[in-house]
This record gives sequence, C-alpha cells and structure tokens, in this order.
Amino acid sequence: MILRSIEAFSFRNLGGRITWGDNVNVLYGNNGQGKSNWLEAIHLLAQSKSFRTQRLQEAIRFGENCAYVQGAIELGDVCKDLKITLNENSKQIFVNGRRETNPRYTQPLHAVAFTSDELDVVRGVPEARRRFLDRGAASLRPSYAQTLVDYKRVIKQKTHLLQDAAETGLSLNKLAAVLAPWNDQLVKLATVIHHERTEYIAKLNDALDHDLFNDQITIRYISGLEGKGDLKDYETLISDRLSLRLQAETGAGSCLVGPHRDDLELLFGGRDLRTFGSSGQQRSALISLDLAAISVYNYTHQDYPIFLIDDIDAELDGIRIARLFEYLDQRVQTFITTSKKNYFKGAARGANFYEISNGFAREEPKYIPSIAVAGVT
Repeated sequence: MILRSIEAFSFRNLGGRITWGDNVNVLYGNNGQGKSNWLEAIHLLAQSKSFRTQRLQEAIRFGENCAYVQGAIELGDVCKDLKITLNENSKQIFVNGRRETNPRYTQPLHAVAFTSDELDVVRGVPEARRRFLDRGAASLRPSYAQTLVDYKRVIKQKTHLLQDAAETGLSLNKLAAVLAPWNDQLVKLATVIHHERTEYIAKLNDALDHDLFNDQITIRYISGLEGKGDLKDYETLISDRLSLRLQAETGAGSCLVGPHRDDLELLFGGRDLRTFGSSGQQRSALISLDLAAISVYNYTHQDYPIFLIDDIDAELDGIRIARLFEYLDQRVQTFITTSKKNYFKGAARGANFYEISNGFAREEPKYIPSIAVAGVT
C-alpha cells in the first residue's frame, strides 16, 4: 500500500497538499512548525485515530468549527480516496465519497507509528501493551476489532450490575442469576481475545528472531489466569474463575477476571526491559517491536503498512538509524520527522525531503547520489 498524497484543512496548523514518495519521506524544520502534525494527520487518515489525543476535536484549529484530512492511496492496481471530517460534535469517515463505518474504513490503510508516546508500550502501564497487541491482531484479522468493542460493552454493563448490587444489597445467588448471561458473553469473547493475542505474540517472536539490531528481544503474554489452571482450555478456566470470584467482584464493584487485566512481558537479553533496560535500550526495543509488527503484517497480507517515525534523531542513535534506513529502503513507505535535516542526507539517499514551515510543506528536488562514469571527468 502507498499513501500517494494528503491534504489538510484546519487540522491543527496544517494547510495545503503534499504528494509523497514511495519510499522514505523526511519532514524537517524547526520545532513547532507542524512536522508532527502532518504525521498525526497521516495516522488519522490510516487509523481514524490520533496518536496524540483521544478527543479529536482538540485537533480543529482554534477559531474554526470543522476540519478535514483527505488522501489518495494505492492498493496494488486499486486507487481509493479517503477522507475524515471533524466538527465540534462528531467525526465522519468516507471512502471514495461514501460514508463508511469505522471497522470498514480502517481496512484500506494500516499504519505503524513510532512516537515518544508509544514508549509506554515498553515502560508504561499494562493498558498500553494491551493496545499494542490488539492493534496488531486487528490488522491481521479486522473482525477482531468488533470482538474488542463487544467485550468492552459487556465489561461496562457487568460493572454497572456489580455496583448496583453492592448498593442494593442483592444476594449472591440472585446476583449470579442476573450476571449469568453477561458472563456467558464474557467467556466467549475473552476466549477469542486470549487466542488472538497469544497467536499474535507467537508471530511477533518469530519475527524478533531476525531482529535488525540483534538486541535479543523476546516477549511473553502474561494472563491474569496464569497459575490458576490449564490455560490451554481457557474457556473452561475463565468460566470457573468467574464463579469462584463472584464475591470478590461484588465487594470490589468491578470485573476482576478477564483479558482486560492481562499484560505483556518484554525481555531484553533475558532481563525485564522495564526494570533493567536503559532509555536507549527501551527505544531500540520499541523500534524492533514495530519492525516485527510490520514483518508479520507483510507475511499475512503480502503487503507492507506505512511506517511513521516521529522525531527520529531524538529516539535512535546514528548506527541504528543507518541500519533502519537500509532495511526500509525500497520496502516500506516511511514518514520521518526531524529537526536535523543534514543528519539524514547521507543515510537516506533517494529519500524525499519536505521542509515544513507554519504548517505548509515545500518539497525539495530529490537527492540522487552522483555516479562516476569511466572516462568522464
């Protein structure tokens, strides 16, 4: 897949239209000019979400009441126009001018993003790691996104029932009967989530065996039911645990059993990355995870997602940047922001460079290395 062009109107400080190159695209300029905003716009176009904010209305330019991001993509021989419009109360998404639901919209274009916020995957709370797994699993099997939506709905409803029961003093037997249909749904959905996540981790570990930086990174899924029974028969195990933990859930007024409490363990050379990894090792591990996710996506779809890297020189050292560019060249369409343009002229040969100023982009003539020809001086 190739993002051929993008246009923005009143999205943060952005304006105008950019035509992209097929390989590495470097956005450079001073801080505060809009480099990261363009990456956010690309991410929005691909995923219908921002990597910066949960509330997209915050991205509408101050003083305006609406904004849009529009782009053209190529999927083999098929071309599609994508558009997302934002106003004060809603988001609308379109494919070739027709309104689409969110699950259908996110299928044409998939993005993997390496940003400072994404470092939460390696050093933040478990929720960030669960999101990483769920995004990856949904990129392989789009129907999984609906499973997650259904699971969150069941958890929300069950939580309300537990809290109501605590306030009204409902007996455990009556509460068990009220919760039974919700627990039945929870068991089925949780089993799918457990299977999809563990299967995705197995694929990531296979890809990490060929880690670009030779950092010996491995990952392991940590289920909240680990040590409680046979995880191979997850459906039976979680059903039994829900019965056993009814009183505890009633006292807590929340759902204590399910994959919403699971985590991902990251090991760097056999040691816990969060505890023992340096800041540089954590950044390197995240880029390795992202590259593994790209590899798994390619193996499944015989195509590459687009890759977004924000403020690359602040996150990776020169050696890793050179290796990364060598890997990405002619393989993955990549969008990179930096405030140090000259730092990349040698490493990113054949890349497209765009100077970003006040939200607008100016494309430079493409840099092509000179080639010496015998007999010519």
